[in-house]
Order: sequence, then C-alpha cells, then structure tokens
Amino acid sequence: MTDLSTMNQPSAEAHAEVGQFLLSAVRPEAAGAPESGIVEVFNYGRGRQGLIPLWVGEGDMPTPGFIQEAATRSLAAGETFYTYQRGLPELRSAISTYMSRLYGRPLDAERFFVTIGGMHALQMAIRIAAGVGDEALIPSPAWPNFLGAVGVAGATPVEVPMAIDPVRNRWSLDVERLAAAVTPRTKLIIVNSPANPTGWTATREELEAILALARRHGLWIVADEIYGRFVFDGAERAPSFHDIMAEEDRILFVQTFSKNWAMTGWRIGWLECHPALGQVVENLMQYSCSGVPAFIQRAGVVALEQGEGFVQHQIERVRRCREIICDALSGTGKVEFADPAGAFYLFFSIRGEADTRRRALRLVDDANVGIAPGTAFGAGGEQYFRLCFARRPEDIQEAARRLSAALAG
Repeated sequence: MTDLSTMNQPSAEAHAEVGQFLLSAVRPEAAGAPESGIVEVFNYGRGRQGLIPLWVGEGDMPTPGFIQEAATRSLAAGETFYTYQRGLPELRSAISTYMSRLYGRPLDAERFFVTIGGMHALQMAIRIAAGVGDEALIPSPAWPNFLGAVGVAGATPVEVPMAIDPVRNRWSLDVERLAAAVTPRTKLIIVNSPANPTGWTATREELEAILALARRHGLWIVADEIYGRFVFDGAERAPSFHDIMAEEDRILFVQTFSKNWAMTGWRIGWLECHPALGQVVENLMQYSCSGVPAFIQRAGVVALEQGEGFVQHQIERVRRCREIICDALSGTGKVEFADPAGAFYLFFSIRGEADTRRRALRLVDDANVGIAPGTAFGAGGEQYFRLCFARRPEDIQEAARRLSAALAG
C-alpha cells in the first residue's frame, strides 16, 4: 500500500529554498518585527522544577471569582454575537465613572473605546499618529513592544536614552535631550509612566515639559499609564497627563484590565481620546478585530464596579514585595539600582557583569530564578536585568535568597 504522506515531499534543501523565496516577498515592516528578547531565557528555563519565574510582566494571582462569574453569566445568557464596535455602552459608562473618580475630572463615556488588550489600543494609537516615513520618540530603556508596534506600522522608532539621577536615586528623563531628537519627521512621543522596566514615574513637572514640547512641534503623545495605580509614595495614583491637558491636546491614552484586576489572559483594555476621533477609532476597530466579545466586556464592568478592594490588595502586596527584593539585593553589595517609584519591576545591574544575556541564562541554572536580560529593553538597558516582583511575598523572599546566594558565589 502506498504511503501518501511521503509522496512528493520536497527535500530539506528545497523546503529551505521555498521558505527563503516566500520570506523575500514579505513586507519589510512585517519581516522586521523584532523577536522578544525575553523568550530565549523563558524557553531555557521552561518546565524547570521549582523555578521562580520573574521574567514576564504579570502577577501570579488568577482573576477573582466575581469577575469570572460575570463572564459565565453572560455566556449562559447567550451573549455570543457581534456587539458594539466601540464597546458595550455599560462598559464605556463604567470606565467613565472609574476614570472620572480617579482623575478628579469629568471624562465622558464617548472618550473610551474597548480594545483587545492594551497592545491593541497601542497599535491603534500609533496608526492614528504615525506611519511610513514618520518617526516616534521613545524614552529608553522601554517595553520592547513600543519599538515593535512603531516599526510594524511602518514608522521609525527613535530611542532617547534615560539615565539614573544619583542625587534623587531615580530614573530621569532629560527633556532637552528629548527635544534635541525631534526632526521634521517626528510625529509622536510615547510616554510610559509609571514605566516598564525602570519604574520611572514622571513628576507633574516632567509631564508639563513633555506636553509643552509636543505642543510646540504639533506632536501626538501616546500615554501608556497602565501602571498608574502602582505607586509607592502613598498617593492613590501617579501624576497623569489628565492633570494638565487641554481639550485640544493630541493625547491618546492606552489602558488595560490586565494589571489592576489580574486579567492578562482576557485581552481587554481601552483606548481613550477626544470624542471627535470616535469614527476613526471605530473604523480601525472594524478592520482589526470587529469588536471585543460581549462576555469579556461584562467581566470588565464587574471588575470596575466591584474590584477596588482587589486592586488595593494587589497594590499592598506589590509594595511589600518591593521592600523585600530591594532590601535583599541591596544587602549583597553586588547590585546597583534606582528605587522603582512605580510599576512592579526592579531594573538592576550586577557589578562587573557585562553580558546580561549570558548571566540571565546562568541564573536559571545557579539560582533557579528566571529574570529578563536588559538587552530586551533597548538603548540604555544593556547592563541591566528586569525582575517582576508582583508575586506572593514568600516567593519573592525565596527568590531574593537564591539570587543573593548566587551572587555571593
């Protein structure tokens, strides 16, 4: 009997040749999409018994049951059909209520558009502001998805290195350096505060200086403020462009349910902008995802209306873990870092360690702890490591013990 599975199978060489032929026809912005610099270490440590994984940007807590139940009720009620492109009116209203309370100013529901996570909101914001031949300024080190999303849109990311202010022990953005990077091709500035991976949290004065620069040159600002609740100075939230903006300012806000309500896998977020852009956003929604599933949006409503206690619990948990890891690694005498003012990452260097990629792989073996090499976060990040401390304090205590022992060896 003939084995059909082996008939007309190309040789390995022919298969590779076909692959190269197809790749040569791919659009350059798609072919140039960068690989994640975190994946190599992740794959190296995947499945290790007892490994403490601190390499990705999410906590270890599952979505609370009361949020899950809202989605279950929606499914049981048959909400499995196409829905509003801009988002369910109930969810847009709930976002409006939440944001208006948090920022102390009325923010109409017409400003908010429900997206497939923060990444979808980011991609649409960039497509509104920039495209082929344009440039986007990105303070760096930065979340690598900023550079990737700009490049996939056909624009050119321009990294503007930040530095640690040794007097105030914080990362700092030199706005004059940012201004010097503006060219006739510059169309937008991406501002992530509190920032992944550095924990930089812009002051009101820094935001005012960035906004003045954007106004002077007619630039858009894409404001990623998703870690705005995770601050450690006793405030309810970080300073925001909401505090200083005028109605005509070209600001697009990116938000997500992922961090505050432990919903990373749900893929739901929102884009905020002036209502005049509503039809533009709706059109981009139509041609990218045709709307967010209704049952997921029902979960979002409940998260906003009933989830404040959970958010506060997460913030307190992260605050405790920040203290544990900073105290422990500082005590080794082997590391250097600026205290993270916000978000839930420690961005640190190891004295005398130049190859962070190699050392991150070794720490999987030596400490059974997974952290991300700073090379994944662009210009200025090469000598650092990123560690996510959004986990059980007991896990962070053990990770700190293991890392300290490995550094002492």
